[in-house]
Amino acid sequence: MKTVIQRVSSASVTIDAKIVAEIQTGLLVLIGIEDADSQEDIDWLCQKIANLRIFGDVNDVMNLSVKEINGEIIVVSQFTLQASTKKGNRPSYIKAAKPEVAIPLYEQFVAQLEAELDKKIQTGVFGADMKVALLNDGPVTILIDSKYRN
Repeated sequence: MKTVIQRVSSASVTIDAKIVAEIQTGLLVLIGIEDADSQEDIDWLCQKIANLRIFGDVNDVMNLSVKEINGEIIVVSQFTLQASTKKGNRPSYIKAAKPEVAIPLYEQFVAQLEAELDKKIQTGVFGADMKVALLNDGPVTILIDSKYRN
């Protein structure tokens, strides 16, 4: 699983001119799932994201997690994170999991993150044409690939 984690002052997801998810201070998490991903990837990533210390403390040092600040999260599926750009100019998405594999893993990821934070996580709609808006705070953007956890 590949993720792009952005610390945001606000973020929203709009589908067909209707806002389906909206948060203030917290994280926007884009997630790309591949066929080889498993519950181990979900467990590791959710623990890492919930405890990632990228929010300022009283001295404005990045020392606090989204959990510690009681921040909000939006998770958005994004198969294009699995793009391979090694050959030519058209990205290949051969590594991206098909919906029958990706949807259950995506739903498990969201449920696990909710359990880690003990709160509801907002989401986009899997496979939908979404408009994602955000105000990146910092900017702080972290890339995490569960395949490089060791």
